[in-house]
Amino acid sequence: MRIVFHGENAGTYAEGIADLLPDPHDITVLSDGLGQPGERKAFATAEVIIGTRLNPSHPRPECLRLYQVAAAGYDGVDFSLLPNTTQVCNCFGHETGIAEYVMGGLLAIRTRLIEADRRLRDRDWSFQAGRPAGLHRELTGTAIGIVGYGHIGKAIARRAKAFDLAVHVANRGQIGEDEFVDRYWPLDRLGGFMEAVDTVVVSLPLTATTTSLIDGALFARMKRDAIIVNVGRGPVVDEAALYDALRTGRVAGALIDTWYVYPDRDDPAPQPSRFPFHELGNVIMTPHMSAWTWGTIRRRQETMVANISRLSAGLPLLNVVR
Repeated sequence: MRIVFHGENAGTYAEGIADLLPDPHDITVLSDGLGQPGERKAFATAEVIIGTRLNPSHPRPECLRLYQVAAAGYDGVDFSLLPNTTQVCNCFGHETGIAEYVMGGLLAIRTRLIEADRRLRDRDWSFQAGRPAGLHRELTGTAIGIVGYGHIGKAIARRAKAFDLAVHVANRGQIGEDEFVDRYWPLDRLGGFMEAVDTVVVSLPLTATTTSLIDGALFARMKRDAIIVNVGRGPVVDEAALYDALRTGRVAGALIDTWYVYPDRDDPAPQPSRFPFHELGNVIMTPHMSAWTWGTIRRRQETMVANISRLSAGLPLLNVVR
């Protein structure tokens, strides 16, 4: 089959994939902008596209049998531009990296690791044991609240239990018996959920119903020494409300990996928000990197290989979203 990997992100998965496929295929890696000779034709005639974006600027892929999203989120793919017979699948495998990122970030915040490092570089020993100003909190004995209990939320819950955290979950539907969850909250009781936990981790996808779900009214219900973490999608947390809560000290701090502004051709290195989060000292900012591990690449390649092989054999595909 004619298989194209579209864009820099998807192209990362192309390396070595021919050796994993049981049958030979015509594999091409295309640039994000499809500006090189022959790229637009290759895109338009592909039978399988592996990518993360499809919009009206791209040629219509009339021969396409499978659009394999190289990620879990498919909000960047306009399904209306695909032939009616095209199947769309996504892939996971990112939950391990994200869960490790969340726990590492929380440890860094609660132990005041970054601040202690910065101060000691300036010969400031304020954090030395025995000095009251250097006291810091432990994760053990606190409560973590996870908003959205899919692949990511479940991986975080398992690791949180290793630190003896109480795990609260807010989810659209009941989650059933789960050895890692201490309390379940429906999404219509988010206010009580926010009051009950010391850390809020947002791991929801972006939909019409989740946009700005975490708003100013919910920030007002959080403990003042609470931490908020966003590894889902930026706009699930209201941008202005988040900045105001951090600027005013309404919440103690944040670990933010998913944002509101991303690089594009017009601005390849923007600030990630219209608000100056980079000026705040109580935020750890990262550029949507939590899932970007070699383990994620390997696990997603396995899903891609399985779906290409299943498509060739006429078998049902994995992770079908359309």
